[in-house]
Amino acid sequence: MIRLAAIGLAIGLLAAGAPVARAQEALQPYQFVRSLQLIQDRIAAGDQAAMPMQAKLLELVDARLRDAGADDFKDARNFRALLVYGMSGGNPVTVQAAISRLKLDGQDLAIAKGVINYLNGRPAGAIAALDPVDPMQLPADLGAFVALVKGSLLATDEPAKALVLLDDARLLSPGTLVEEAALRRSIGIAAVQADAGRFALASTQYVARYLYSPYASQFADAFVSGVVALHMAISLDKLADITAMMDPEREKVIYLRIARRAAIDGLTDLSAFASARAEKGRNGMHNQDDPRALLYASLSTVTSDAVDDVRARLGAIDRDKLSEGDRALLDAVRTIAGEVVAPPPAPRPVAAVAAPEADLPADDSGLPPVEGAISERPATQTAASPEPARQAEPAALVRSAARQSNQPAPDLNPSDPTDAAMIKARRQLDLIDQMLGAAPK
Repeated sequence: MIRLAAIGLAIGLLAAGAPVARAQEALQPYQFVRSLQLIQDRIAAGDQAAMPMQAKLLELVDARLRDAGADDFKDARNFRALLVYGMSGGNPVTVQAAISRLKLDGQDLAIAKGVINYLNGRPAGAIAALDPVDPMQLPADLGAFVALVKGSLLATDEPAKALVLLDDARLLSPGTLVEEAALRRSIGIAAVQADAGRFALASTQYVARYLYSPYASQFADAFVSGVVALHMAISLDKLADITAMMDPEREKVIYLRIARRAAIDGLTDLSAFASARAEKGRNGMHNQDDPRALLYASLSTVTSDAVDDVRARLGAIDRDKLSEGDRALLDAVRTIAGEVVAPPPAPRPVAAVAAPEADLPADDSGLPPVEGAISERPATQTAASPEPARQAEPAALVRSAARQSNQPAPDLNPSDPTDAAMIKARRQLDLIDQMLGAAPK
């Protein structure tokens, strides 16, 4: 009751437009910080109206801690509030100045050093200082933040340990901004660890509790990257279950992003699934007119038997509604679709193949040069070389070109119309791969 009364007083003073000095006299530092945490928890749950209140409270907390003396921090609650404020991203100058006025030892000193290093962008120093500190042995309000900070710092070098610490943070502070951040960071770590089960569980929990957090865009980044990275381990049904918990607009955007990333990475099945779900929509809200859905669906089907339908869909896309990167993709896919339906080239006379190598025609595949690739033209033979090596048989020329473009060596004769069409199709697939590989992710 005392805590709720203090929080209510802080919010009441702010709402009434009370002067900062009066608010500082009325509340202890820990009461300010708890008021700030309550507002941040509301924001994490999706209360956007609390954002202006947070800005004002941050101003008040900073001023109160700057004015606090050594006697104020004899109350352990105020000292913990100072550390929590620092680990919440508070003003490093204020935190360092307040700590410099205190005589600390043991665990308090270790945590204080860790917080200062963390605030000043020295992760190695923060890890070393906080290493002996067990968050589960601290008061819950402080332990939750220590676990969150340690888990975040260890995410790259010790991901398994980081996941345990993030779980501790959630246990110590459920339903708060700490849990929101811990879940969000767990999703990215689980994806890197290829832990599909952990990734799916954390994503489900995040969507259920914090989808409307102002930090949900970071969740979306991690979720899309994880779905693409773990596409072999996460079923499409599980993906559909998670996205079904979202509102229709967010679900559409997630599927569009997955479709684009999957197409660029060459994951045709995933791209086709995500594109179809983005187009289909939900609750009667169809998205067939969304140019992004049309484009990404076409990326996964441009070389299929239904290429005429794909060309019609591409022609219906309004390029002015696409981003610059997607306009480049649209132009490339339209070019590829046109090449797919173009008639095969006329067969070259056999005599042309047997002509001296100086008269061989240049490669007309239209592929951009590959950096570091060896020229397809054989090196000039020395006088000591045997005569048959100066000219290659047609099949040998094709195999040589295929090897130098990192493709399996086909036993195809470019003089045969059917083989020529197959060679052209393979070149078109190469061009698609290069086009997608160069596209921004």
